[in-house]
Amino acid sequence: MSKEELEQLRAELKAAYRKYQDMELSLNMSRGKPCKEQLDLSMELMDILNSDSDLTCEDGTDCRNYGVLDGLPEAKELIGAMMENKPDNIIIYGNSSLNVMYDCISRSYTHGVMGNTPWCKLDKIKWLCPVPGYDRHFGITEYFGIEMINIPMTEQGPDMDLVEKLVSEDEAIKGIWCVPKYSNPQGYSYSDETVRRFARLAPAAKDFRIYWDNAYGVHHLYDDRQDQLIEILHECKKAGNPDMVYKFASTSKITFPGSGVAALATSLNNLEDIKNQMKNQTIGHDKVNQLRHVRYFKDLDGIRAHMRRHADVIRPKFEIVERTFDEQLEGLGIGSWTVPNGGYFISFETLEGCAKKVVSRCKKAGVTLTGAGATYPYHRDPADSNIRIAPTYPSVEDLAKAADLFALCVKLVSVEKLLEDSENK
Repeated sequence: MSKEELEQLRAELKAAYRKYQDMELSLNMSRGKPCKEQLDLSMELMDILNSDSDLTCEDGTDCRNYGVLDGLPEAKELIGAMMENKPDNIIIYGNSSLNVMYDCISRSYTHGVMGNTPWCKLDKIKWLCPVPGYDRHFGITEYFGIEMINIPMTEQGPDMDLVEKLVSEDEAIKGIWCVPKYSNPQGYSYSDETVRRFARLAPAAKDFRIYWDNAYGVHHLYDDRQDQLIEILHECKKAGNPDMVYKFASTSKITFPGSGVAALATSLNNLEDIKNQMKNQTIGHDKVNQLRHVRYFKDLDGIRAHMRRHADVIRPKFEIVERTFDEQLEGLGIGSWTVPNGGYFISFETLEGCAKKVVSRCKKAGVTLTGAGATYPYHRDPADSNIRIAPTYPSVEDLAKAADLFALCVKLVSVEKLLEDSENK
């Protein structure tokens, strides 16, 4: 477009934007929260146990009492099937896998990993962070004062050439954050080759660990389009690195986020190290809740059937956003977006330097998005271009308005940038 055409378009877009402001919208798309309809799917979970229920598990343990540090055997069987790991390699925790990740880093910081020097006694600790990535992961490492290093994400997973080089050269690098399936926020799944390269890493640090957060392992949107991920613990064992991975999962976006079941899968050596700390921390987690989940789902097929119902609720929401972007932004050269097969997010890339302005424009018109920069360590997106879109929580009607407004804001901010660039030439 010529400068005059751009100025005319800016005037039209501003007029359309004012109409949205007049609607006095109040929509929040800042977090990947399940909507009420998704939470309603699990209400029968509340009826599984009552005051007449037998709360004795299969090995005779009374779930009302103390004990069973690492979780009920049948809970380890169920969650192990979901995680594709043997029950013997599983610890069942409380409701939050993020809490388990924090705990692992805290333990490593104060007491070390399997006899290695506690990180608090070292001069410098570093961590690899695939970007864009999960803001709460970055929040943990930042809280402990760990230096975070950006690793670019590709459609196959993190840039493994860079990962291999850095971990092999620098003993201060102690870990890497990974969301390997339907990644947050792009919805990418690691290729088989990427997983195998992770398993074959040769880190300089003996206490290097891959934090493998498989949060969306069963969170498919389609029956006929499902990403598959090869199992990392098995690959590490084959590669001679059995202790290199902590693998996390939970039922937070399967049943109730505030009262689900979290788990960690890892090698027997790691489990022994972790349980030595846990026995000083707790006598055991909520076994009644573990039993409730086991009796509700029964087996992996029960989880899969339940997740198909989740997909039926949220799939139309993803498709509304994708269709809106296709109709209003495709071919304009001012943005790109991912079209995931599962997970909870869509990742949008604006023109460089536009993400914060787009988010701000949306907020002023009543739609709150995840803050621009949140998908990078220290909330610093060097290109100021990535925006995480969370379609799950709003209603279909509200989401349609929000998607339209977002597309309008992208166009308006992009036109303003193009005019500014032309004036600076």
